[in-house]
Amino acid sequence: MVAFLIVFLTSLLTLTTLPAAESRLYSNYYRKSCPRFNQIVQDTVTNKQITSPTTAAATLRLFFHDCLHNGCDASILVSSTPFNKAERDADINLSLPGDAFDVVVRAKTALELACPNTVSCADILAVATRDLVTMMGGPYYNVPLGRRDGRVSKASAVEGTLPRPAMPVSQLIQVFGSRGFSVQEMVALSGAHTIGFTHCSEFSSAIYNYSKSEQYDPQYNPRFAAGLQQACADYHKNPTMSVFNDVMTPNKFDNVYFQNLPKGLGLLKSDHALFNDPRTRPFVELYAKDQNTFFQAFARAMEKLGVHGIQTGRRGEIRHRCDEFN
Repeated sequence: MVAFLIVFLTSLLTLTTLPAAESRLYSNYYRKSCPRFNQIVQDTVTNKQITSPTTAAATLRLFFHDCLHNGCDASILVSSTPFNKAERDADINLSLPGDAFDVVVRAKTALELACPNTVSCADILAVATRDLVTMMGGPYYNVPLGRRDGRVSKASAVEGTLPRPAMPVSQLIQVFGSRGFSVQEMVALSGAHTIGFTHCSEFSSAIYNYSKSEQYDPQYNPRFAAGLQQACADYHKNPTMSVFNDVMTPNKFDNVYFQNLPKGLGLLKSDHALFNDPRTRPFVELYAKDQNTFFQAFARAMEKLGVHGIQTGRRGEIRHRCDEFN
C-alpha cells in the first residue's frame, strides 16, 4: 500500500510539472477522428509551395505572429467585421502575405470534406509551418496536436507583443522574455530570416539619407547597401517592393543568415543588432559556425513556441471556417 502511494504521488507530481494545456496535446490526436490529417496537410502545402515559392516563409511568419502575440490559437486568421477590428488588421500584421492565409484555408477546406468539424485551424497552421520548414531544408520537429481555436481576436491588443524590425536588442529581449523565451531561444527563432523577404519600406531609412554624413547605415557592407538602394529605388511608387532576408541562399533554410551578419549582409536593424550586442553575439557566432547546433536549437524553440498559450477542450472551439468565429 505504501509503495502504491509513493508511485501514485510521484506520478501526480510529474503531471503537475507539465503545463496543463500542453499535457492534453498528443502527436496522434487525430488518429481515429481524422486518420488522413497529416497526409492532407502535407499534400496541400506541397502543392501550394510548388505554385507559390514564397509560401513557406509567409506561413512561418504567420505562425510566429499568431503564437507569440497571445498563444497559438489561430486568432490571426480571423477577419475583421463592422463590429470588431481583428488581429490581422493591426498595423504590424498588415504586411503578412496572403499565401500563408491561403494555404491554411485550402487545408481546412480539404479537411472539412474528409472529417467535418474535427480539426482546428490552430493545428493546421502549426503542422503546415513545420512541413514547409522541412520542405525548405530545415529541421523536422514534433508538433503535438489538440489545440482549439480562440474566440477572441482584437487588433488593439497586438501592439508591443511582437518584435519590430527597428527594435533595439534590449526591447527584443523584453518582448521574448515576457513570453518565457530566453535570449538564446530568441536568437534561434531569429534564424527564420534565413528564408523569406522584407518590404523595402521596413528598412528604407537605413539605406537612404541615413544621416548628414552617411547615405546609408555604416553597419551595411557598402556593396550590399548600394544593391539595396538600387533594388528599392521605386518603393515609394510600389510599396510591395521587397528584398530577400538572406541574399546568399534565399530559398534554403540553413545557417547562412547567421554567417551573413558579421559581413554586414543583414537586412534589418534588428539583424545587425544581434551581431553587435554582447548578449546575443555568442549565439550568432555559434549558429554561424555549426548548422546542426542551430537546427537543434531552432527545433526546440519552435516546439516551445507551438504550445505557447494554447487553448484546449472547452476553452476554445473548432471553427467551421478559419476566418470567422462559429
